[in-house]
Amino acid sequence: MNMLPVVRRLSPALLAAALAGACATARPVLDRDPQGREFLSRVRYIITPEERKAFLALPAEAQPDFIRDFWRRRDPQPATEENEYKTDYFNRIETANRLFSGGGSPGWLQDRGRVYITLGPPDNREAYPRGVTFYGVPTEYWWYGFFVIMFVDERWVDDYRLDPSSATQIAVINQAQRSWNLPREAMAGKAWSDRAPSLQGLDVRIAKADGEGTRFTLVVPYRNIWVKAQGGAFRAEIEVTMKVRDAAGAEVWTFARSFPVEVAANMLKEKVREDFTAEAVAPLPPGSYTLAVTATNANDRSTASLEKAFEI
Repeated sequence: MNMLPVVRRLSPALLAAALAGACATARPVLDRDPQGREFLSRVRYIITPEERKAFLALPAEAQPDFIRDFWRRRDPQPATEENEYKTDYFNRIETANRLFSGGGSPGWLQDRGRVYITLGPPDNREAYPRGVTFYGVPTEYWWYGFFVIMFVDERWVDDYRLDPSSATQIAVINQAQRSWNLPREAMAGKAWSDRAPSLQGLDVRIAKADGEGTRFTLVVPYRNIWVKAQGGAFRAEIEVTMKVRDAAGAEVWTFARSFPVEVAANMLKEKVREDFTAEAVAPLPPGSYTLAVTATNANDRSTASLEKAFEI
């Protein structure tokens, strides 16, 4: 269950590089007044390199004007008294401090806090405080659409660090939000708003094959497959098991195979609206049968199953 509150996402002005460089602790500016130091510290995730350079070049007396302009430029509704962007940003800092109070630093400075502030609350959050496996370490998975961000607490001190492989996922999420201009529902699918994705929407189409046999076509929406960014493509592997029982309950046909999923980066926008399919053909005589199917994504071990009765 996702325990993180829902708040409005920040604008696309957030940079993908924020989590690689800008979100690192800013070097103290010792020659600035307390207000200037506090400002730079608080906006480290959203200030651009050019803005930071300009701010550091200002005399102390000019800093308040810069700060006012900084927030004014980001106000989505300048005609209203409240700056919704600024309010949301500081609300996220407060929420991060409350949610991630363990570890050796304030929640908003921890990896989970940084991701929460820059990307917003995930669609789903899975926590495994004793590890995913018997010998594992505390782990969390945060789902943003069909991308997942992983955090691990290798020292068992409630200090979850961003898994290095997730940095690419974060950059892709930011890129998707900026260049595709898609709402969250378009990227994720509404089914992901209330439970973690597990190859939801799995279906099997049954039809007569060309020539002899029965064709089983496994169908899974691409949006419900967690793909990993690797080089210039996104990949997964779907492990499929099919079993057919006759009317007496005897197993008359089995099938097991892994199907690779590979989507070129420039095709991801189109694929998210399509279905992944995989086929198998069974040489079955006429009769009544039941098909049992299990599909597992090797990336995250999420699994879906179904059974279908059919006639030949």
